[in-house]
Amino acid sequence: MAKLAIIDSFSAMPRTLRIGLLLFSNCMPAGLFAFADLLYAANRRTGHDLFETVYVAVQIGSVECAHGVTLQATESLDSDELDAILVPGFWAESSQEVETVLVAHSPLVAALSNRAKRCTLLSYCTGVCLLAASGQLNDQAATITWWLVETMAQRYKKVRWQSEQTCIINQRTATASGVNGYLPIAQALIEKNVSSEIFRDLIKLMVLPRPAVVHTAFQTISLMEQPDRLLRKLIVLVEQLPAEQLTVDKLGDNLGMSARTLARKVKKETGLAVAAYARLIKLNQVSERLTLTSSTVSTISLELGFSSDSNLRRMFKELTGLTPAEYRQKFGRY
Repeated sequence: MAKLAIIDSFSAMPRTLRIGLLLFSNCMPAGLFAFADLLYAANRRTGHDLFETVYVAVQIGSVECAHGVTLQATESLDSDELDAILVPGFWAESSQEVETVLVAHSPLVAALSNRAKRCTLLSYCTGVCLLAASGQLNDQAATITWWLVETMAQRYKKVRWQSEQTCIINQRTATASGVNGYLPIAQALIEKNVSSEIFRDLIKLMVLPRPAVVHTAFQTISLMEQPDRLLRKLIVLVEQLPAEQLTVDKLGDNLGMSARTLARKVKKETGLAVAAYARLIKLNQVSERLTLTSSTVSTISLELGFSSDSNLRRMFKELTGLTPAEYRQKFGRY
């Protein structure tokens, strides 16, 4: 998938993608909440409003979802201002129950079938059944939750079902299996419109379990809660650049200011020189990989652009008082 270079995003604001979160009676809203949270986090992480989510339905108004949750659809499903629509799953325990839901939601199926091709249609779990019934998956590869494979293959023969895959991304459709299928769909959106590195950041911060204790040297680096906009941009930029290319002049150029101005603002906010703060950011990336992966130090050094393994080891021990191996043993998840 194509990636948008993060440093380029500082010079021009990318267009906001409007994504409708589809509501219908007895739909399961948990995935919609989590999906919206991930996109909101991507906005926070980059400092840009890259994504906007809005609840949509066949008709504007209140919709009673599963488990007695009522949500308000503020836009109609046929709105021309939507770039994509996410179709969530619904509760069903048999193929017959799925058939009953499809019949009950025939107006929704008809509305989905009338969506213009320029609008990307995303679905997961049993929501894929609604999209298949609309005909929008015809002549395209798609996947489905495992226990519906036979039923869907028999009923919707124009769809190229590939049930051995858990997520399939096409040019204007995406399907994923399971109640957590929103996650790979969100991943595809974020990686395409932001970067895979940012998505990995969000997964580490929002999905993966974290070490119970964080070394004090890195407690000031909080990417999601950093209140200062400049520092947020600086953190993103430093993480994207190889360690050996980090100079105050280069950072200032990419952030659209002089090295002196950057140094003054960073000193004011952090009490550190720019070089020291950049080094802290880069070594924080090292600590993340040591605690959350089993990658070797040489692999980490290569990925993050250090001049040598020994240089990484030296700087890391100067900051933390621990070798990478000692740090992993003390703080690692494994």
